[in-house]
Amino acid sequence: MPISKKPIVTSAINQNATQLVSSNNNNNISSSGVNQQDTVLKVGPNFRVGKKIGSGNFGELRLGKNLYTNEHVAIKMEPVKSKVPQLHLEFRFYKQLGCREGFPMVYYFGPCSKYNALVMELLGPSLEDLFDLCDRKFTPKCVAKIALQLLKRMEYIHLRRLIYRDVKPENFLIGRQSTRRQDIIHVIDFGLAKEYVDLVTGKHIPYREHKSLTGTARYMSINTHMGREQSRRDDLEALGHMFMYFLKGSLPWQGLKADTLKERYQKIGDTKRDTTIEALCQGQPTEFSTYLRYVRNLDFFEEPDYEYLQSLFINLMLRNGWRTSEDFDWVARQVS
Repeated sequence: MPISKKPIVTSAINQNATQLVSSNNNNNISSSGVNQQDTVLKVGPNFRVGKKIGSGNFGELRLGKNLYTNEHVAIKMEPVKSKVPQLHLEFRFYKQLGCREGFPMVYYFGPCSKYNALVMELLGPSLEDLFDLCDRKFTPKCVAKIALQLLKRMEYIHLRRLIYRDVKPENFLIGRQSTRRQDIIHVIDFGLAKEYVDLVTGKHIPYREHKSLTGTARYMSINTHMGREQSRRDDLEALGHMFMYFLKGSLPWQGLKADTLKERYQKIGDTKRDTTIEALCQGQPTEFSTYLRYVRNLDFFEEPDYEYLQSLFINLMLRNGWRTSEDFDWVARQVS
């Protein structure tokens, strides 16, 4: 779905539901089709299916309602005959993550007419929508606060033997307004995630080359562009690119012209390699360049020092007298 340029609306349902869909505008590499005219009235024993509120590579997203509690939910629907089915794997990964702060609750998964359906907690707007709300610039304090939360999320994902492989602002959502979780950033959409530890041997997956691109080209690591198997380091580098996007409003490899998608991805990768960390982080607190330098130097098999990376942003907050309890940039601009 296109990136919304409109202010966030007051309705919690409209405001929050549309953001659970992965955007097609940022080169998310995956494909699937769905018959948009087909509707399903009920999912599982107690979830009523409402209107379509978005679509993505997986299929479509609908608003739903728990008939027992009257709570609104989000229902992700993928055609059973999808050429690249992802929803069953995504459900498995959510169960692997368990009930943990920063991840949506999953209520049900199963067949529903011509679809497989995943019923999930309805969350708030994405960081991309909040970025638009803030005139496409976040302050260093805001980005540091975002970094501290997302590093915790990524550490936990990796602890559960998964790599995420789809870092982009559309996949990070805050809780719904007027709830205790409205300042919590949640990670959604595990359709491209992968286990990096072999479940049988307990060993790290082997290093490979000539891999197809998986993820979002704007943020993915340089190694991913070069066709190298992804590991924990690549999730962290993609986060670093996203942090710079938030600080500067755009990245040097955005808007490149090319005749084909393959050529465009090649140009993006070339520009990333040619852009020094110093140039990319110019004018920003040194912690961001230190972060990028560290994660880009990680070995494929190496376990990142998450505590060290978090300490960079904690020290940045302390040095400037910022408090983690202070509001994010978007709070003053949100419509109550």
